[in-house]
Amino acid sequence: MSPGTYRVTDTLKLDIEDFLLAGRHYFREFLRSEYSEENFLFWMSCESLKNEQNPDIIEEKARLIYEDYISILSPKEYNKNVDNCKVFLFCRCFFQVSLDSRVREVINKNMVEPSPHTFDEAQLQIYTLMHRDSYPRFINSQMYRRLLQNEDIKT
Repeated sequence: MSPGTYRVTDTLKLDIEDFLLAGRHYFREFLRSEYSEENFLFWMSCESLKNEQNPDIIEEKARLIYEDYISILSPKEYNKNVDNCKVFLFCRCFFQVSLDSRVREVINKNMVEPSPHTFDEAQLQIYTLMHRDSYPRFINSQMYRRLLQNEDIKT
């Protein structure tokens, strides 16, 4: 097996942390098929922000994450119909993630001075949602069964 390849057997089910790292392509495709890809994309964007050191880039990334996934003013949040995404052909075309009002308030306060941890509470809430909801459905999906038959998961 080459580096970055993980063997999956019928007796082994990778946990969500492994899949977010090793099998992100497959999990993302599954979420896309369920119209909930924005949760994974938000999680990945937050991970990217956490690794940033440059304050100007942190501010820009935080603004983009806010606009793409958090803002209630986003024209993308009102309709999750993917076909309507064509209207926004030149935008990044992501959708608002579902967060409770307390977390939204924390984010709004954090956006005054963005840091790599501006979205930590929101990221945890979305991670928990994927862990409890999306990932168990993925494990029971046809896509996952096909992965088991192919036996290798490449990053």
